[in-house]
Order: sequence, then structure tokens, then C-alpha cells
Amino acid sequence: MTPENDYLEILDGLIAKARTAGADGADAIILKGTSLSVTQRLGQREHLERSESADLGLRVLVGKRQAIVSSSDLSQDAVDELVERALSMARAVPEDPYCGLAEPGMLATRFPDLDLFDAKEPGEEELAERAAKAEDAARSVAGITNSEGAEAGWSRTTVALAASNGFAQTYSVSSNHLFASVLAGQGTEMERDYDFDSAIHSGDLRPPEEIGREAGERTVRRLNPRKGQTTQVPVIFEPRVSRSLLGHLAGAINGPSVAKGTTFLKDKLGKRIFPQSVTLIDDPHRRRGLKSKPFDGEGLAAEKRAIIENGELKTWIMDLASARQLEMQSTGHARRGVSSPPSPGASNLFMEPGDISPEDMISGIKSGFYVTELIGFGVNSVTGDYSRGAGGLWIEDGEIAYSVSGVTIAGNLNDIFMNLTAADDLEFRFGTDAPTLMIEGLTVAGK
Repeated sequence: MTPENDYLEILDGLIAKARTAGADGADAIILKGTSLSVTQRLGQREHLERSESADLGLRVLVGKRQAIVSSSDLSQDAVDELVERALSMARAVPEDPYCGLAEPGMLATRFPDLDLFDAKEPGEEELAERAAKAEDAARSVAGITNSEGAEAGWSRTTVALAASNGFAQTYSVSSNHLFASVLAGQGTEMERDYDFDSAIHSGDLRPPEEIGREAGERTVRRLNPRKGQTTQVPVIFEPRVSRSLLGHLAGAINGPSVAKGTTFLKDKLGKRIFPQSVTLIDDPHRRRGLKSKPFDGEGLAAEKRAIIENGELKTWIMDLASARQLEMQSTGHARRGVSSPPSPGASNLFMEPGDISPEDMISGIKSGFYVTELIGFGVNSVTGDYSRGAGGLWIEDGEIAYSVSGVTIAGNLNDIFMNLTAADDLEFRFGTDAPTLMIEGLTVAGK
């Protein structure tokens, strides 16, 4: 029997015990993980870590009450105790009118091959070589004076989910990452930056030398920053930071926030909140996607859908509970851990590219700010007010002029969304992805 079938057998037995002991329904999940990482700094091996874990979570439902318990012990005695604890808790907690499992007719029945598992497991020496190549390339960039190190890592996670409604499925996903961070300058004039990449399959990682070189070049161009004056100018977000705007959107259209009325977009469903040229897609079935999954955390089919289409907000992001509260249908966005009930979240969320290059964007700006780093989280989800520390490069007469640090950019997300332009440089690198974005008329606060 394969380990995956072993996990499903454990879950099936656990759910049967819960039903026998008095649960009206139950679901359970096992997350089995293995990871390996190697760190190098200043040409020397600094850290080697390997970890293995197996965690089990059980949710039981008694009427309209639910409780969740978890354990890292999969022995029979521990499983029996888990059932007793869960039922005792469920009988003591207040009722939740929106909790419950999916009806059998709602469950996923087709599971596409998403190519989420790379069977090749890299060894310690292979990871060490990747880290060494990345750091060596970063340190070779003229102007680099020190290193915070480079890390190469790999992991494998197996997910097994089963429920008393008949759902029982597993899948495995691998992950590879490579990171390098270096410093330039001396004393109080030092600057740092980094570059990284992650991929399901190791063959999809960018070359270590490229990652290291980019980390070094990004760091050097930050030297001798200026503060800048307080002004209102066009602001360009490079892709590494532009994706944060999609994160703010996903949070604002999250089902529980909408149901509670604690989001500035609570009345915007079916209305245009972006320019007509903007479309955002959530695609859980993207092959080798960093956030891909064959089914959601409640066993429902996950499917590709437009979140924003021609600027219009088409849907909330919902699990079963928030959909019931909103008197709608789940969008198949449930996530599930071992110690908490399902909650909704986006998968591979991306903004479709525009038709202008980043270079043409910059060349058309007389004075503006090109943001490469955001600091802090000054976003009010109720009002949409936006204020974050930032660093980057100043644009003068259509060209990059000098480095900028220690400024704040401010506005309101309603205005930011409606006044953005997308460039044509979309790449799928982070799981949440956007091209370079230009926002008209943000306030940049400096001196």
C-alpha cells in the first residue's frame, strides 16, 4: 500500500470513530512534509537543516457546533484521544449557523494532472552548489562589500483530505527555492538587496548565477540614496512589489470580510473598480503553479475564474461558511490547515499584461518614482486608505536618475485601482503575479 493510501486509511478510521462516538459529521486532514536547506555565507557552508513532519487535524460537527483538534502523533492511542477531545470541545462551544460539510453532490469528481511533484530529490551537495554559485555571482558584482548569504532549499508536502460526506483524495507537491542577499557600501552608508526564485520543479528555477548577479546589481544601484521632496507624481511599481496590490484586493474581497462588512469593497460586486483594460484571473489549475491544487480544502472543485473582468468585480473569494453567510455558492477557494477550520484564499492570482513596455512607461514620465521596495503594512481594509514606506529610483525626464529611500507613498486603494496602467512584462514567479504597474497621482512624502 502506498503512503498516500495509508494516510487515507488513517483518516477513514478516524472519521468512523468520530461518527460512532456521536459526531454528526467530520472531516480530517494529514499534512506530511519533508524539507532540506543549505545556507552559505562568505564562501563557507553555514547551515544545513533537514526536517520531517506529519500533522493530523480533525474537525467534528455536532449539530451546528464544530471543534478542531490536531496532533503530530499518528499512533492509535493518540487518534482515539483526538476523537474524545474534539467531541468534548464541540459540545461545549457556541453554535455556528454557517459551519458544515459540503453536500455530496458538490464534491470534486475530476482531478487534473497539474504536474505539481518533481520526483527528483536534490541532495545536500547539489543544494550547496546552487547556493555557492548564487553567492559567488552576487559577491563578484563591483561594489559589493559583504554578504548576508545564499540559501538553496527543497521540500515535499503530501496532502490527504477525507470527510464523512464521502470525499477522500490525496496529492503531493514539491518546492524548490534559491535566495541571495548582499550588501554594498561601508558603515552608515551600507545598502542591501536580494533576489530569489521558487519553482515546483528544480529545472524551472532561474540559473543561480543569474539570481546572484541580480541581487548584486540591485544592491549597488541603491547606493547614495536621496530622501526626495513631498510631491504628487506618477508612481511605478516593479513586479516584485506590484503584486502586493493584488494581495490587498484579495483581502478586500475575502468572503468573511464581506460578510462582516469590514472591507471598503463591500458594496462593489458587479461594479467597475479598475480601468476597463484590466482583467484579473485566479487559476488553481495552472500547471506547475506555485499555488495550484486539484481540489480545495473542503473537497470542492477548484476552477479558473475571472475575479476582475474588463475592470468589473465579478466575484467574492468564498469558502462554504462565508458563502452560506452571504447566501451565495462557494467559489472553491477554501484553504485548510490542521488546527483551524477552512477559510477562503486566492490561488494563482494574476493580472493580465497590458500593451506598453516598462521602458516606454518610464520614458513618458517627466518626474516620478519607480518603487522597488515596500516597507510596513499601512493599509486600512475598512476605508482603503494606503500608506507605506518605500524605496526605489527617481525618474527625471524619462530616465532613472538616482536612488531614493526613506519615503512614504500614500493614497486610497479605490483611487489606486482606478488609475493604474499595466505593462506587458507579466511573469509567473510568485503565485500572486502582476506586471509592472503605473499609478497616476500618488503622494510621495519625503523631506
